[in-house]
Amino acid sequence: MNTPIGLFFGSDTGITEELTQDIVDAFDDVEVKEISEASASDFDQFSFILLGLSTWYDGDLQSDWETFFDEFKTIDFTGKKVAIYGLGDQIGYAEYFIDGVGMLAEVILENGGEVIGKWPVEGYRHTESKAIIPNDKDYFYGLALDNDNESDLNEERIEKWIAIVKQAI
Repeated sequence: MNTPIGLFFGSDTGITEELTQDIVDAFDDVEVKEISEASASDFDQFSFILLGLSTWYDGDLQSDWETFFDEFKTIDFTGKKVAIYGLGDQIGYAEYFIDGVGMLAEVILENGGEVIGKWPVEGYRHTESKAIIPNDKDYFYGLALDNDNESDLNEERIEKWIAIVKQAI
């Protein structure tokens, strides 16, 4: 991959940041930016974009993403491939599991982008999620990680997802 990949993430507790590093290490040329320090124009230079966030409480975006969300909705994603990874708690917040992934994916699709890196729903114990692809209910829009209940599966899931994303780009 010769083109740099833009990776934007937000992390309140440091877990998303820690898992982001595992993802960054798997790619050759990644420019990483915390979403709290980003602007819409930062997305312009990338054809391939990775987004990372957690979902909080009753389906809320991670705080930095929440602050940036109105600006995020103005980005033109035409011609861009975007992969999303999200953290959530499938037991404690089963009806909101990784909703943030779905919220970002909807904007990307509405604004002309292509969401890549879909991830199987099978094996999770949530009850609902905005991250489930409406016309393909067997998949989330992106990687689902549950560090609260299944942290032992993070490494394996990340490795498999990275292979899917690399194949798509």
